[in-house]
Amino acid sequence: MDFIEAIGLAKSYTPKRAEPVHALDGLELLVPQGTVTALLGPNGAGKTTTVKVLTTLIRPDAGTATIDGIDVLAHPERIRPIIGVSGQYAAVDENLTGLENLDMVGRLYHLGARQSRARAKELIELFDLSDAQNRVVRGFSGGMRRRIDLAGALVTRPKVLFLDEPTTGLDPRSRLGMWDIITSLVGEGTTVLLTTQYLEEADQLADSISVIDDGKVIAKGTSDELKASIGGQRVEINLVSADDRGAAVEILRRFGTSEPSVSPEGRELTVSSDDAPVALQHILAAFGEQGVRLYDAGMRRPTLDDVFLRLTGHMASDEGEGEASGPEASGEKRGGKKNDASERRAS
Repeated sequence: MDFIEAIGLAKSYTPKRAEPVHALDGLELLVPQGTVTALLGPNGAGKTTTVKVLTTLIRPDAGTATIDGIDVLAHPERIRPIIGVSGQYAAVDENLTGLENLDMVGRLYHLGARQSRARAKELIELFDLSDAQNRVVRGFSGGMRRRIDLAGALVTRPKVLFLDEPTTGLDPRSRLGMWDIITSLVGEGTTVLLTTQYLEEADQLADSISVIDDGKVIAKGTSDELKASIGGQRVEINLVSADDRGAAVEILRRFGTSEPSVSPEGRELTVSSDDAPVALQHILAAFGEQGVRLYDAGMRRPTLDDVFLRLTGHMASDEGEGEASGPEASGEKRGGKKNDASERRAS
């Protein structure tokens, strides 16, 4: 048995003056213990709804879910003590210091004053916040708030950590720091379910990736397996002038194995190829014959962006973060801070 098992999860929402929308439609998910599984999908695909079902915040219309063999729907009171949740927004009290925030979470979990204070200090050290522990959180940077939020999800040393877009809005340095923390937690045996729209994040952290669209898993595997599933290599060219786009597209069609993709500005083009080195030679020769000027040309393997595009029909970055545009927005994005706090402190 996998540590997290979700079978046939279904959940529908009925927004006011709108047709019902199926947020989950028979979703199945298996997560082994001590691993990171990433959920990828466009806005409204069902990522956040999946997390909310598994963290006991909502009940599905159909399906079953277990964590460590415990039925999530039948025994939510047994699930809450073994999970930690860090939502899309940092669930912190801006009027308390960093240390006081963590101590408060421990008290809400009934750890007792001495144990709660000791755990708070331990987490302050782990997340490199000692210099700021007695500062009011209102003055924290975004990265520091996210670290305090993740630390709060770890107060009870949970067996499972749910991270719903944990690095949204962080600068590159803070994101790398968060990745290091997550990697170390998994090394200590924590099981992580991660939702993200940063494909590089899934590439770096995830042992397994499940791509969700329209409320169901449409592909799963390791990063390499998903990349291999769409086959081939890529030839990329960067035109000096967008006026040469038409000629370039025709040449790429002639020597590639897919319809060329064109960037919005019309100067970057990509085509698949079964033998990219040979195709690139022919393409460059044809460009020379027709006088098409290039800034750059090269080859690469498929990326998760290519996988995402092939499976869902658009790039992961085509839409904004979260799932606020669909029915899952009800009670999520509006008042997000309140809801994230309730996720972690549900016990």
